[in-house]
Amino acid sequence: MRKLMLVCIVALIGCANKPSFRQEINSVFSFQDGTPGGAVLILKNDSVVFSSAYGLADLQSKEKITTQTLFNTGSISKTFVAYVILELAQEGKLSLNDSLARYFPDFKNPAVAQQVRIHHLLTHTSGLPDNRRQQLDSVFLLTAKDVENWNPIKLNDSLNFEPGTRFEYSNPAFNGLALIIEKVTGNKWQDEVKNRIFVPAGMKASTITDGPYPTTGVAHAYIKTTSGYIEKDYGEEPTFAAAGNGGVWSSVEELALYEKALRKGTILNEEIITASRTSREFPNWKDAPAFIGASWFIGQTDDGYKMIYHTGTQGGFYGDYVSIPDKGILYLMLCNIPTPQEEKRAAVLAALKKYNWLD
Repeated sequence: MRKLMLVCIVALIGCANKPSFRQEINSVFSFQDGTPGGAVLILKNDSVVFSSAYGLADLQSKEKITTQTLFNTGSISKTFVAYVILELAQEGKLSLNDSLARYFPDFKNPAVAQQVRIHHLLTHTSGLPDNRRQQLDSVFLLTAKDVENWNPIKLNDSLNFEPGTRFEYSNPAFNGLALIIEKVTGNKWQDEVKNRIFVPAGMKASTITDGPYPTTGVAHAYIKTTSGYIEKDYGEEPTFAAAGNGGVWSSVEELALYEKALRKGTILNEEIITASRTSREFPNWKDAPAFIGASWFIGQTDDGYKMIYHTGTQGGFYGDYVSIPDKGILYLMLCNIPTPQEEKRAAVLAALKKYNWLD
């Protein structure tokens, strides 16, 4: 009997010492107390299987980060702009094959505008050079909004490559798309995103940059220097005010609502969502195999499951949004300090596999 009890005690000690799924995910995000940090959420179908927050949203006020804290999502914002464009196309208010000349007749070289189509902007295949820093100084870019960031692009008299033949990531492409939304609807593009996506998805706290707004109710971003932390967001980071490419502020909880709404067709419809999350093929493609839909990147996990993702980086804000639709998995990370998205993602996916969440 004593021997049996001893075996049971040893087994219990072994179980207690074995790291749990929660412990392993927490170890991936080892932010120190009293520093900037982040929030993480993992969804399996409709159930939250992990959520946690780390560090401070504001180093001055000492406000702690929660899973409801609003972060600037950086380039994850591009997916919201893309969906409004796709819905306007479905409504017949524009065509994805429209040339830029239709919306911007003031291009320096009209032939360039005629070659580039809306779908090229959506897929980062326009070939338009990003010449903003050649045309505008960094002081101006601190407050330059979508119009000011797009104006230099219209001064290009040539392309880096024939549209639709190569991939070249473009932030100003989405400033241009935001302006097209305004030209087509007559409304601010931020309002179109709110009414078409935020409201039906139940994203009540999410908001969008409009110049210096928002200044309250959101996390601040920081970078670490040899002398301590310095703020790195609006007012310190050039192009931060250009919202079409990175202006959405949200929390991991509300981004989870966004994904749920996409999966259920609460916003948009299945045709639009499927098209946005399918690699677009071009007849004259000359680059590596196509891996981008309408703003979303399309990849695979190590086990070969389709992975739809987008990172976000702006100033000191870093984020990652990863959906594995075949397994009902959504992984979200939002941070207010530079954080290696791909490294953290790999560790999280490894833990999900280890604990059978990918079964």
